[in-house]
Amino acid sequence: MQRQHFYLSTIDSQAGKLARAHGLGVEIAEFCTAWNLDDHFPETDAALEKTLAGVSRRVLHGPFNELFPCAIDPKARQLAKFRYEQALDMARHYGADKVILHGGYNPWLYYPVWYQEQSIAFWKDFEIPEGMTVCLENVLEPEPEMLLQIVREVGNPRLGLCLDVGHVNTYSQVPVMKWLEDCAGFIRHFHIHNNFGDKDSHQNLQEGTIPMKALLESIASLCPQATVTLEIPEGKPSVLWLEEHIFQGGNGYGNGTEVLAGKHHPFG
Repeated sequence: MQRQHFYLSTIDSQAGKLARAHGLGVEIAEFCTAWNLDDHFPETDAALEKTLAGVSRRVLHGPFNELFPCAIDPKARQLAKFRYEQALDMARHYGADKVILHGGYNPWLYYPVWYQEQSIAFWKDFEIPEGMTVCLENVLEPEPEMLLQIVREVGNPRLGLCLDVGHVNTYSQVPVMKWLEDCAGFIRHFHIHNNFGDKDSHQNLQEGTIPMKALLESIASLCPQATVTLEIPEGKPSVLWLEEHIFQGGNGYGNGTEVLAGKHHPFG
């Protein structure tokens, strides 16, 4: 895979420094928590300006706490729309062209058929600006068809998927490679981190049961235009692993490329 496809999530406090040192991009995770869009915005923005200095390639993870675009209560759906529109505004503000959002599926609240039907209605009505892509991320979805049906039925080329492989490994009985094969045509972004299948621990790439080198080779083959974020709280060991095992053609500098690592607050 090429260096320019990779990003570092700001769940790692050193993401900006690492991105500048290794020619990577940054995924902005501060707005996963919605209060940073409101009362805490001035200090959040000031800190982000320092993190993002010298890093031109950016994506943004939107808020997800208590947000359910598939909600039964119409007021709850209105809140999700309001927060998601704020996320798009923040993406424009920081020069990000992709926004990662959660679909809000909770198996203890919604039957799958309700989740799919209401999500389709929500996203058909949601306006995604030209030049922007919204990527729906899997969290608790047990199998890929739930999200696939949503993006197929909505039929908006600006709406794609973000495949979080760590979530798959923890919450789904369907193997990661099967998710990748089934969803490949709709995946625009990945969150990569490893775990041992027991909890969503956001381990380094080499620490867990996901065969990361084989996975990244398959991503390069099946989704050559997709971008990838390392969603890891301390990403340096994983960046060094990528340097050794994945990046091709020298250090990749001087060609406008960058890498991205992770999102999450809390992990998920």
